Amino acid sequence: MISLNHLALKAIEPLVNDAEKYGVSVLKSEYGATIVDCGVKVPGSYGAGRLFAMGCLAGLADVAITSTTVGEHHLPTVWVAVDRQVEGCMASQYAGWAINKGGYFAMGSGPARALVSTENIFEHIGHKEKSDMALVCLESRKYPPDEVIDYICAKAGVAPENLTILIAPTGSIAGSVQIAARIVETAIHKMHELGFKLESILYGCGTCPIAPVTPDDMEAIGRTNDSVLYGGWAKVTVDCDDLTLKELVDRIPSCASKDYGKTFGELYRKYGDFYKIDPLLFSPAVIAVSNIGSGKTYRAGALNPDILSKSFFPG
Repeated sequence: MISLNHLALKAIEPLVNDAEKYGVSVLKSEYGATIVDCGVKVPGSYGAGRLFAMGCLAGLADVAITSTTVGEHHLPTVWVAVDRQVEGCMASQYAGWAINKGGYFAMGSGPARALVSTENIFEHIGHKEKSDMALVCLESRKYPPDEVIDYICAKAGVAPENLTILIAPTGSIAGSVQIAARIVETAIHKMHELGFKLESILYGCGTCPIAPVTPDDMEAIGRTNDSVLYGGWAKVTVDCDDLTLKELVDRIPSCASKDYGKTFGELYRKYGDFYKIDPLLFSPAVIAVSNIGSGKTYRAGALNPDILSKSFFPG
């Protein structure tokens, strides 16, 4: 079995070895954990965001910065292609580990999750691992204190000196890039939530606009979600029967949700609680599913430049 953590650490070596080039800083916690700051106290960069995403995907994807046109807007965009989507997206990239300790909270992603493997998703994906090294990715504006680092190490079963933490706030360029790079994971997770068998998914690719940076993290959360919901496109290749795909495809894109049609910020103000927003909203604007057995492709959804413009260019 491949070691996701070792692959991920290999993927982020340029960040650690050439921090100045990427606008990041590398520091050590009191007990020896490595913290790679990609946007908390440093400017970060597009390149740092790309490598952050590569680490989060355990090195099992190609990630590139490109551009696309949505309506009248020409936008910077992330392109991502994943071959081992169960390991790369579900066992690693999916932000399913709520790290809540001593008043510190952050959603954890990255391959350290496969060492902890207590999330329900691991009952379905069949990848749990042991490793002497661990990489965890945090979306936060604060470095984790030593108490939290000890907690992460205990859960992952590694010594502090063998733990690497990638961290960037949502309202940073690296944060915006790495969230856009979740476009394939978002599609696959939605398919899983709809009952599709993960083992039938072979590979996926997608593109998603990089949301403009803002110092307001709540506004940044809104913009990065809108990038996926109204500007994201994903294609997934599967091996199953066509009838299953015909019944499934229209339920995958964000437009299938009752909450579709408003910016994420508007929805948050309406409900006042992130968890009251329809969970089925969180999916790409457009989905294409190709069946390798029949050669047929089924497509649903549409880009929504008006909502994206409202989110990205308010006022």
